[in-house]
Amino acid sequence: MSARPDTAPFRRLFARFLKEQGLPVTHQRLAVADAVFAAEGHLSVDDIERSLKDAGERIGKATIYRTLDLLVRSNLVDEHDFGEGFKRYEHRLSERPIHEHLICQHCGAVTEFESTEVLRIEATVAREFGFRPVRHKLAIYGLCAACQEKGVTVTPEGLTCPIETV
Repeated sequence: MSARPDTAPFRRLFARFLKEQGLPVTHQRLAVADAVFAAEGHLSVDDIERSLKDAGERIGKATIYRTLDLLVRSNLVDEHDFGEGFKRYEHRLSERPIHEHLICQHCGAVTEFESTEVLRIEATVAREFGFRPVRHKLAIYGLCAACQEKGVTVTPEGLTCPIETV
């Protein structure tokens, strides 16, 4: 079992954000923040609630949702919609702050990857249009290798663009 990461630096940043917003720094808010900062991967609200419960915390979903909104507004946490019908949350200052996502449309698996090519394309396009990027998100939807091996297929929904049929 791996050691729990030190969340204190991120906790201090979040507390500073709350104070700057004129909001109280509560035990519940810091507990939710710690649950996100200590985790790897993409957490749902249910994942966070379970983690808090396992740690002996009794914090309601409404408080979790409100705190996640504050964490996203603070730019310490990213909110993702992978098409599952709910959002997932990820610590932005983790060991891999810049990465992309492959999302399996069948099993929901999310694979992270890093690409210097994506960063190069971002810089080239930004320069071409005189744009100053602050951040980006790239999510590629399809089927993971395991689902493909099982014979799973994905049929397109809605109208098919004539360009895509060529």
